[in-house]
Amino acid sequence: MTYLGLYALQHRGQESAGIVTVNSGKLLQRQGMGYVADVFGDDELDSLKGTAAIGHVRYSTTGESRLANAQPIVTNSRRGQMALGHNGNLLQTEKIRAELEAEGAVFRSTTDSEVMLHLLARSRHREMGSAIKEVFGRVAGAFSLVLATPEAIWAARDSFGVRPLCLGKLNSSWVIASETCAFDLIGARYVRDINPGEAVELRGEHLTSWTIVEPGETAHCIFEHVYFARPDSRVFQKSVHSSRYEMGRQLAREHPAEADLVIPVPDSGVTAALGYANTSEIPFQFGLIRNHYVGRTFIEPKNSIRHFGVKIKLNPVREILEGRRVVVIDDSIVRGTTSKKIVEMLRHAGVAQVHVRIASPPTVSPCHYGINTPTYEELIANRMSVRKIREYLQADSLAYLSVEGMKTAVGAENGFCAACFDRNYPLPRTPRAPQRELFEMEGV
Repeated sequence: MTYLGLYALQHRGQESAGIVTVNSGKLLQRQGMGYVADVFGDDELDSLKGTAAIGHVRYSTTGESRLANAQPIVTNSRRGQMALGHNGNLLQTEKIRAELEAEGAVFRSTTDSEVMLHLLARSRHREMGSAIKEVFGRVAGAFSLVLATPEAIWAARDSFGVRPLCLGKLNSSWVIASETCAFDLIGARYVRDINPGEAVELRGEHLTSWTIVEPGETAHCIFEHVYFARPDSRVFQKSVHSSRYEMGRQLAREHPAEADLVIPVPDSGVTAALGYANTSEIPFQFGLIRNHYVGRTFIEPKNSIRHFGVKIKLNPVREILEGRRVVVIDDSIVRGTTSKKIVEMLRHAGVAQVHVRIASPPTVSPCHYGINTPTYEELIANRMSVRKIREYLQADSLAYLSVEGMKTAVGAENGFCAACFDRNYPLPRTPRAPQRELFEMEGV
């Protein structure tokens, strides 16, 4: 079941995958670099016996992309065995890590997540729930996490609710996942979101819930709805498909275009393009075909892969495009390199006019809470006006969805973090240096 759940969540991380099971008072672990299907074959799954499990797919926001940083991270301390899986980004952990190392702690990874595990291991509280509460009081940032011990499974979420975490039921068993699409694959029923500041303990069929930190003003990551989550998921209690479709409709209202076709940049631009076509009454066509046997380059760690990714992932359909005026819908522009290559590709296919429409506002600021956007200097919208970006892309026109339009589409007038679009950071910021630059192939 955990393997299948990770399969559904593969889009959230492609660098490594891991599963830890609880079996007869011990934790069994298997992990490796690469996709879920590459890491876990029949032999690996057969070795993971047990009555409960947690799993993780990683896309690094801190620390190198290497096996030692794969999660769940397992440790054996005076509290016994523990395994931790973490989605998000802790802020300003360097000081805590230095203090722990000065006290003799040995770190096996370079991730911020392991800091949390060390703090849990060193807590003087005997009850795990109290230890989790103590740790949440020491660290800051965005963290949705699952924790396994031989006795139980715990799940918890930071007080801002930045990253998603949901609770489901499969027969008499409880399940936890970042997105509801994982529940759909295994036949589980969505029950509710884990609330900001809440922790739950799963012990057999029993669930115990308590508040470990008082929730503040929520700051759900709006980029989950713009790009990161799967469109068939419900994230922050709202359909991602509905949000993206409405973004496309709102984009058509704000920035119409005289054109013959609406085409998406697949796959992330498809739902918004359907919304745009519906409102504009311009026919929708798949003018760009994606090779689905190439990974999601947005989270590929190697520059050498990113640079040839456009041509290997996308190919124009000349019979559809030649001589036509097209509206190209994409979810975002970050560096602009991919969008420029797509416009060039369409020109070579004989398109008469290229009108680029982006179903989100200009990305002007880095994210510090678990989505890797580049530095200010690398963000094209931070350096150039919309007119200058259009000239760089060599498009006939370019327009973005407004911040207000995006929030209206998501139903997010309040309670969402949109700092990458409006520079309004709800949490403290952390230096960008440790974070990996994984956003070259945006929207592909």
